[in-house]
Amino acid sequence: MEGTIIDLANVRFVGSGLNRPECVIGHVSGRLFASDWTGNGGVSVIEPDGNVHRILASDVTAPLRPNGIALVPGGAFLLAHLGATDGGVWRLDPDGRTRPVVLEVDGAPLPPTNFVHVDETGRLWITVSTRLQPRNLGYRADVADGFVVLADDLGIRIVADSLGYTNECVVHPDGRRLYVNETFARRLVAFDIGRDGGLSNKTVIAEFGEGTFPDGLTFDSEGGVWITSIVSNRVLRIAPDGRQEIMFEDCDPDHLREVEDAFQAGEMDRPHLDTIHSRYLHNISSLAFGGAGLRTAYLGCLLGDSIASVPVPVAGHPPPHWTADLGPLSNRRSTP
Repeated sequence: MEGTIIDLANVRFVGSGLNRPECVIGHVSGRLFASDWTGNGGVSVIEPDGNVHRILASDVTAPLRPNGIALVPGGAFLLAHLGATDGGVWRLDPDGRTRPVVLEVDGAPLPPTNFVHVDETGRLWITVSTRLQPRNLGYRADVADGFVVLADDLGIRIVADSLGYTNECVVHPDGRRLYVNETFARRLVAFDIGRDGGLSNKTVIAEFGEGTFPDGLTFDSEGGVWITSIVSNRVLRIAPDGRQEIMFEDCDPDHLREVEDAFQAGEMDRPHLDTIHSRYLHNISSLAFGGAGLRTAYLGCLLGDSIASVPVPVAGHPPPHWTADLGPLSNRRSTP
């Protein structure tokens, strides 16, 4: 697109044979980790040499469908389970064993669960996009039933509600604010985090226009926020002063117009998300900084089988898991 900052001719792909790598996270070791829907579900581990191996759930009675994932010390992962009718957060150990971590809140089972974020203090921030089922009923600007759950030493409780399709949420590097994407309300918001973990003072950081459906978010080293948009394969940077820049995008204008018209008419549905109309990118949904100096952006996606990477002009901010102990994963030999 004319006026964008990054040339998509520089896109390269890492790994192969991945299965719905919606969420990608990086590590100082050079490894990447992506959600994976193979078999009972789990995580793909992409080694620095590009080879892939999987850690799949070995002891569940029904498959897990990880959407967001988080790395915790020892090489274990937390999986936000996006089931057809059920949700929750599960722990997946390096040997494939699982255990439930958060399955209900306020005495009710969690609906299909979108994302889980572990902050610097070890608190879990969990998002549910919508209470409606099927979830595509929430692909509307006038639906606001998403929420954020906090799990910490004080318990498990809803700390923000009535959100417009809650997607990724990340604690700001200053530790004082939680940033949240509302995909179909088309905005990035922030809450002040109280001493007890409660959220208050909801503030709109950015509102987005046509063609932007914010999904993933992460921070860079200069205080900017990077946002990934589904459908348009668009990545934006929100500068500390609020200025928005489209870093790059990869979409067919006619298809994007069709989706936009459907959204405005309240008719957006799964087929609008499940068709590729692009040159390189396959419906990107998340972004993780990694590589030397955190100067590479890695892109999770809904429809591809590998991870796109592209050099970026601003270094990423190290996420809380950046130097986490990988336990047995540290010594695992790369296999095709």
